Amino acid sequence: MVLAALAGLLIGTVATLLIRSRSPRGHDEASAEVVSSRPEPAPSDAVLQILPTAALLLDADDRVRVANRAAMSIGLVRDGSLDVPVLATLVRSVRRTGTTQTAELLLDAADFPGRIATVGVRAEPLEGDSVALVVDDLTEAKRVESVRRDFIANVGHEIKTPVGALQLLAEAALDADDDPIAVRRFIDRMQREAQRLSRLVQELLDLSRLQGADPLPEPNAVRVDSVLDEAVDRARPAAEAKGITIVRGGDLGLEVFGDESQLVTAVGNLLDNAVAYSGDGTRVAVGVHLRNGSVEIAVSDEGIGIPEAEQRRIFERFYRVDPARSRETGGTGLGLAIVKHTVGNHGGEVSLWSEPGSGSTFTIKLPAVDRRATPAGADSNLERTGTE
Repeated sequence: MVLAALAGLLIGTVATLLIRSRSPRGHDEASAEVVSSRPEPAPSDAVLQILPTAALLLDADDRVRVANRAAMSIGLVRDGSLDVPVLATLVRSVRRTGTTQTAELLLDAADFPGRIATVGVRAEPLEGDSVALVVDDLTEAKRVESVRRDFIANVGHEIKTPVGALQLLAEAALDADDDPIAVRRFIDRMQREAQRLSRLVQELLDLSRLQGADPLPEPNAVRVDSVLDEAVDRARPAAEAKGITIVRGGDLGLEVFGDESQLVTAVGNLLDNAVAYSGDGTRVAVGVHLRNGSVEIAVSDEGIGIPEAEQRRIFERFYRVDPARSRETGGTGLGLAIVKHTVGNHGGEVSLWSEPGSGSTFTIKLPAVDRRATPAGADSNLERTGTE
């Protein structure tokens, strides 16, 4: 519907240009791109040029009489001709039948040199066997739609699992009402599933907020030491249960600009993963260093490691290298996605080194607060904010 509405506007504009191009002055000015020699271009020319959707006018000999900037920039026109064979075929079909045609096409490298694209096309016949062509690049929209569809499917699956388990456990507890020990066991498992469901919902809310319009509502100077103190404290109970030692090292007194609670969550997620995927009695290390104006926070473990083929997808939502291990540990598959979005919102980046059997190291790199470059008034405010 959007393409049709936009096409109506563009068809009207192109038709006006066609009529003008038939006048003597218009004929002299015909070219592959609308160019006006007048000091003030016609409004239709200006509208056509600024629109992001590609628009072309082809004459009876399939020569491009008019093409806006969008059409030129994505490579639809070469040497005054339409350079996409499948679109040229569509134009000839419209001219032969005299009817408007619309289509959604997947253009491969043979039809669209340099890349693959999904496009929405509307071709409409005009007077004198001319054809107006509107081409809208839908590649990104299709990708977003696919991501959204997969996300909804994954959320439904992830929520369905603990909800189904809770239902079965509740039924089992009712059937075993004369066996207190069994009832107690079922209730314990119900509690774990409820915690898993609660964690999933909370992480979905966190991820939604991080991807929202205002991911950093009130950024302040944040002491990295405080972030690590809180994150390590949260991870310590799970580490002690497995006999894992968490050690810290590196530079002290560093600061970054952002939201402390979000940074605690990001570092905490890395520590949770390090503990969950490490064997009993191993060690998890957290190091902090100032390098080239950036604060680097590295979390290393001696765990199972991540195969190289899996590493490029490790930050995707709901992606798990070892689904069975994630179910055992109560992981939701959202922890690293939250880390990625948090770090990106803080102007930083996160990287991974890993080797199967040798452990993994996740490194967060964030811009450091440079007080030497801060004006005196702002410096005092930053000092106060950072130590509250």
